[in-house]
Amino acid sequence: MTEKNNNRKVGSVYEQRACTYLIDNGYQILATNYRNRMGEIDIIAKNKEYICFVEVKYRKSSQYGNPLEAVNYKKQMQIRKVATYYLMTQGLYEGTPIRFDVIAFLGDSMEHIENAF
Repeated sequence: MTEKNNNRKVGSVYEQRACTYLIDNGYQILATNYRNRMGEIDIIAKNKEYICFVEVKYRKSSQYGNPLEAVNYKKQMQIRKVATYYLMTQGLYEGTPIRFDVIAFLGDSMEHIENAF
């Protein structure tokens, strides 16, 4: 198995853990691995009145930095573009409250940042 395939497999495990956490906390999962030509969003969920666009990041250790640091400005802009397209194609307009969250796994610990950017 190539490193890229293995990383994707590991990423899928943590995305599933994030979905389980969100469901356990009252979120409704609307989509996972939502893709368009501008990029991908790991999880799209509904929390009360909010549509939440959730980026999931995993690091085995902090050797290569905190997983939160991987959601840099460029990644945030990409997620915003994909989110805008999603809202448009779903008929959700400017009045729809949205939020950008990050769920970061560092080893066995998890951190959920609501309104991360």
